[in-house]
This record gives sequence, C-alpha cells and structure tokens, in this order.
Amino acid sequence: MRDLVAGMRYLGKGQRWVAQHGRWWGFGLIPALIALVLYVGVLIALAIWSGDIAAWATPFADGWGSPWQGLLRGVFVALLFAGGLMLSVLTFTAATLLIGDPFYESLSEKVEESEGNCPPSPDRPLWQEIWIALRDSVHVLLRAAGFGILLFVLGFVPFIGQTVIPAIGFCVSGFFLAVELTSVAMQRRDIPVRERLRLLRGRKGLAVGFGTPIVLLFLIPFIAVVLMPGAVAGATLLVRDLVPDAEEPPARDEQAAGQDGAAAPYGQPGGAGGFGPPPAPFPPNQGSPQAPPYPHQQSGPGSSAARPPAGW
Repeated sequence: MRDLVAGMRYLGKGQRWVAQHGRWWGFGLIPALIALVLYVGVLIALAIWSGDIAAWATPFADGWGSPWQGLLRGVFVALLFAGGLMLSVLTFTAATLLIGDPFYESLSEKVEESEGNCPPSPDRPLWQEIWIALRDSVHVLLRAAGFGILLFVLGFVPFIGQTVIPAIGFCVSGFFLAVELTSVAMQRRDIPVRERLRLLRGRKGLAVGFGTPIVLLFLIPFIAVVLMPGAVAGATLLVRDLVPDAEEPPARDEQAAGQDGAAAPYGQPGGAGGFGPPPAPFPPNQGSPQAPPYPHQQSGPGSSAARPPAGW
C-alpha cells in the first residue's frame, strides 16, 4: 500500500514540476498533439466498423433469434471497443514517446538537471536512439498484448468478466504504461528493457500506483495531451529513486584503502570484499608484527569498509 501511494505522489510531483516550468510543459505538448490526432481517427473508424467486425467474428450466431444474437454481438462490440481503448492508452504513450523522443529526452534531462547529478546520455546518433526506443516499445507492447488477450477472453466469464477483470486490466495497463514512461530516463542510464521490467516488477505497487491513475485519466478526452509532459517528468523522478546512483562516493578514502589492503583484486585475500582465506600471519621467529587474522578485528577508519557487505 505504501508503494501505491508513493507512485501516485510521483505523478503529482511531475505535474507540479511542469507547472513550475511552463515553457517545458508547452514544449512537451507538441508530440502528444500529433499522436492525439492520429489516435482519434483510428478510434472513430473502430466505432464505425465495430458492428461489422462483430458480425464477421461471430458467424455461428447468424441463425440465433432475438435477443441472444444482439446480446452476444453487443457484448463483443463493447469488449472490442474496451480493448481498443486499453490498447490505445498503451500504444498512445509508446507512439508519443517515439514521435517526441528528442522532445521528451530534453524534458527528462532538464528535470534531472534541476534535481542535481544528471547522468550523461549515451553517445549515440539520433537515429539509433529512435531505433532502440521503437524496439523496446515493441517488446513491451507484445508482453502487454499477451495480457490483453487473456483478459479479453476472461471478460466473457459472467459477473467476474464485468467486475473483477476490468479492474485487473486497468492495473496491468498501469504497470506497462509506467514501463513506457520510465523508458526515457532508463534509456539515458543505458538500462536494457528486460532489466527495466525486472526493476519495476520488484516494485509492482510503485509502478501500478504511478501508471494506473494515468490510464484512468487518459480515458478522458484530451487529458492525455495535457498530462503527458508531467507524466514524463514524474517518471523521471521515479527512476531517480528506483535506480541506485552508479556514481556514489567511495566508502573510504585512498589512504584507508591502502592501510587495510583494499587495493587488492576483488575476491582475493585482503580485497574489499573480504572473500577467500585470511592473509597468513608472519612467522613468529621473524619478529614481524602479526597481521590481524580477519578484517573485522581491525580498528580505525578502514575497519567498517573491510567487512563483507551485508546480505552477501
């Protein structure tokens, strides 16, 4: 429950950020407006032809009497349009991010700069960035489509299909929408799409809490366009807290590292990881001071860093 609330807060933080930076909000509207025009046309066509599609998909009901034929095809049309809306919400974000890759990359980078410690973008040409974004979006959408087909079939189950399944569908859509929105900031960190999915699966509540309200809001006409810049900003803030900073300061200074043998190769005796057998003590007859047998017996500034990491 705590992660759900935290995810909703990131959405609010993102909208607050763009409200305080009006120029960037207007900048982020451009690709969303282009995508909106395309999707409105597709949904209008689906609404016009949905009756014909239902008749084509259910030829076995041609001989059914009233009201069963109309009831079956009415349910089919409703589920088809609901599936189209769900797919539109998912693909709208992917298409908007693809159209506006340079726009949202700049917006996300500005958000990170305002928060401090912005990671540098990978040194790749624009065409390669767009290709990676397209490939990753297809990967995510194929996974989402698998869940969509399953939920579409379960929608025919009496009572459950009209109550529980739609709620699950919104949560699933919210998760994959969060994956799409965080892709801008994660791609800057050069995190592959499978690793992104793994990270968000580990914090499902956070992803669902962030993405599901956006799914519900995107069902309101034109709201998707208005909220898209803030959604990208909020996803960027979420990624900053979800992904550990790769450039954390070292746990100790070089002098302390030299005193306790941390400069030795990792995993070797005397290394920072503390793995392997302890260093052999000097023979007593040589008169040399005997080295402490285990790092945890040391004292001084290097002692805590020489212990094996917790949980390893």
